[in-house]
Amino acid sequence: MTNQATVVLETIRTRRSIGRVKQDPVSRETIEMLLEAAIWAPSHHNTQPWKFIVMTGDGRSRLAEGYARVAALSLNDLDDQEREERLQKERQKAYRAPVVIAAVCSPSDDPRAVPAEELAAAQAAVQNLLLAAHALGLGAIWRSGAPMFHPLMKETFGLSEQEQLVGFIYIGYPDVEPSAGKRAPLAEKVVWLK
Repeated sequence: MTNQATVVLETIRTRRSIGRVKQDPVSRETIEMLLEAAIWAPSHHNTQPWKFIVMTGDGRSRLAEGYARVAALSLNDLDDQEREERLQKERQKAYRAPVVIAAVCSPSDDPRAVPAEELAAAQAAVQNLLLAAHALGLGAIWRSGAPMFHPLMKETFGLSEQEQLVGFIYIGYPDVEPSAGKRAPLAEKVVWLK
């Protein structure tokens, strides 16, 4: 096995989701390296159906607004003070890392494009981004959850009807040691047909 193969396989095996990161800034050059890795993901018919919205500093307020807009829908039964406290807690989610990248599936208008394949390609781009972050010594976590799928979040980011959010990738320098990974034995997950 070549040294290059060993490095790639080790990067895949040792990557972990790291949600606790320092607030130290990450350089634009480093972020662009992550995005460059992302765009080399495979896509059927080379449609490249991804788009990335990079939020740093005050730019994270867009995500904070989205979290608050979605949460507000379920807080009508609270008094004003409780409601504002809950909304502030939701807004704070956008500031858990110095960089947040909204990954978007932006399907091609190529008539050969299949929606499920377009989404899979955008998700593969996120995996490339996560692996690159790990290789560069960054901590990163792919977050989603119910607010991400809400139409108000999509509206907050100005996405078209065809576009959809794939995830929010929180990135920074790790503030914790990642735990050892665990996987089920390969034999439990593979069927060989001969």
